[in-house]
Amino acid sequence: MSANREQVSQDDRDRQEKEQPRRRQARGERRIAQLLEAAATVFTTTGYTAASTNAIAREAGVSPGTLYQFFPNKEAIAIELGDRLMHELREMYGEALAPVDPMTPLEEAVGAAVDRFIAFNCEHPVFFSLMHGPDIPGRMAEAHDALHATLLSRIEGLLSSFLPDAAPADLNRTAHMCLGLYKAGLELVLAHEGAERDAYVEELKNALIRYLDPLAGDRPGHPGAPGTAP
Repeated sequence: MSANREQVSQDDRDRQEKEQPRRRQARGERRIAQLLEAAATVFTTTGYTAASTNAIAREAGVSPGTLYQFFPNKEAIAIELGDRLMHELREMYGEALAPVDPMTPLEEAVGAAVDRFIAFNCEHPVFFSLMHGPDIPGRMAEAHDALHATLLSRIEGLLSSFLPDAAPADLNRTAHMCLGLYKAGLELVLAHEGAERDAYVEELKNALIRYLDPLAGDRPGHPGAPGTAP
């Protein structure tokens, strides 16, 4: 019996020793998430340049010393936050900008894509603040440039469903225009709330649709295409 109890006791100790690092890791991950959430609030409110680690620690309800256990400076915080948001955005636009059936109404395709991107940016307003601020950290700028290039490629893929005969240079130019229009509209969307924000979202969709509609006018299924039933 004594040997059995000793074995059970040893097993308990072994299990506890294995669980302790996992618990510490889980606590650390929760603390990092807490700090990143606080940083998002501070960066959105004050901008990256004016933000400080003290302000982030204060927003998180922890001491600066606790913050420095996980991040050496605000640049490291911004980079980690930006990396996580860009990863989430990549997953989202893979679906939002997937090629569609050419018979899909242009309004439906544009509306669905805009809704997904607006939802992401409204949920994470810090993304716009970080990526379009004047003093974005160099590593983030490089990652954003790569994201921008991939995003343009995805937009070209979506547009090719509606502009199958467009030359590559024309398709690339149209994708640049669409992204530029979206960014300009997004700034207005984020500057408003409630019904006024919704109104700007609709204006943004209308601007994109009215820009693209003449270009897609001859595609099959378009109301103005030759041979299409009225």
